[in-house]
Amino acid sequence: MASIKEKQEEIIEEFSSFDDWMDRYQLLIDTGSEQPPLEEKYKTDNNLIEGCQSRVWLQADFVDGRVEFRAESDALIVKGIVALLIRVYSGHTPQEILDNEPYFVEAIGLRDHLSPTRSNGLVSMIKQMRLYALAFKTKAGV
Repeated sequence: MASIKEKQEEIIEEFSSFDDWMDRYQLLIDTGSEQPPLEEKYKTDNNLIEGCQSRVWLQADFVDGRVEFRAESDALIVKGIVALLIRVYSGHTPQEILDNEPYFVEAIGLRDHLSPTRSNGLVSMIKQMRLYALAFKTKAGV
């Protein structure tokens, strides 16, 4: 499995092939569309991320010492953003998640091209993923 850094470098490379932000938004939408839908049983208030303009549900499970993330959003671009975060972090240990900031967000210029409310939502998604990692790390005593 690729490291978190390698996954981020892949994303940066994919986005760097587009100069136009409309094309980058389309790539985000396509990325989100490829995500498998989140099962209805996980679309609960507990999994709803606070601070997002659109509705985003994030499910995290601890499987064999690694965090598995799944998510869904009712907004196409947001669904793409959360899909990128899942691609980077899912399948890694809590410590790996905590040790790696999502620098690809800045590198592809994403934060600069989001509305303030979407940008806040992005921060909330990252924060929630890191909180899950911390909780699993604490619970597992690793």
